[in-house]
Amino acid sequence: MSGALANPSAARDHARAMAGTVVEAMPKVPPVADDLPEGAGELLWEETIAAGGYASRRLSRGSRLRLIDLEGDACASLLIFNAEMPTERLNVADTVKIQWNGYLGAGKFLLSDMGRVLMSILEDAGGTNDTFCGTSNASTNLAKYGEGRNSGPYPNGRDRLLLGASKHGLVRRDVHPCVNLFKGARIEEDGTITPIVGPFEGGRQIVLRAEMDVIVVIANVPHVLDPREAWTVTPLRATAWRGDVTPEDDPIRNATPEGLRAFQNVEDYYRR
Repeated sequence: MSGALANPSAARDHARAMAGTVVEAMPKVPPVADDLPEGAGELLWEETIAAGGYASRRLSRGSRLRLIDLEGDACASLLIFNAEMPTERLNVADTVKIQWNGYLGAGKFLLSDMGRVLMSILEDAGGTNDTFCGTSNASTNLAKYGEGRNSGPYPNGRDRLLLGASKHGLVRRDVHPCVNLFKGARIEEDGTITPIVGPFEGGRQIVLRAEMDVIVVIANVPHVLDPREAWTVTPLRATAWRGDVTPEDDPIRNATPEGLRAFQNVEDYYRR
């Protein structure tokens, strides 16, 4: 420890002197944002997630979550849990199967392993999302970048998701397969996977609606199949506000028989 901080009083004074320090990537407490859409409810969350950073938040049913790829090279690896019962969580395979479509976008939803809709996608200006590849881990980063530790210069997605999940009492076994937003993947006719990673124009946004009380965990790290040699990712902005619960005439709810049943499963859950 340096001489200035070896003294507890000096360490305390140093810590207090940092009060009010603002950096680009940090949550705003209390949250402040001047660009909410018309009719938005109470602002719940405003945070810029750094390149290589992570964030997590509990959101109530009806809340909207807006993610913005600020500079065109963010990758939001997303986990979702039922906040009341986190053993219920996002099931990517069922999300794809029930919607007969592996390519998520506006009008699609994210399904739990209990057949309930956790979140739906209201807007998607990106059009490049991925349900196939999952996220990076220490081994993949070590092989590609020469370093894979969570505390190293090239943090991996699985460990970042673990850090976010652990803030809600979850452990490594709870880090399940994720979806990636803003970075896509296309399956070719011969079965090969083509990553669609940009970089893209900055400012693309995705808006999700919480159909249940949820815990969302986000890691902002390079896509696991990013072909670039350099570890490359840029900041991601997260904003959440209160909103209305999905009505019975909602177009996403009623788009398909399978989707309607998944929404009805949610409604039955909240009748308890």
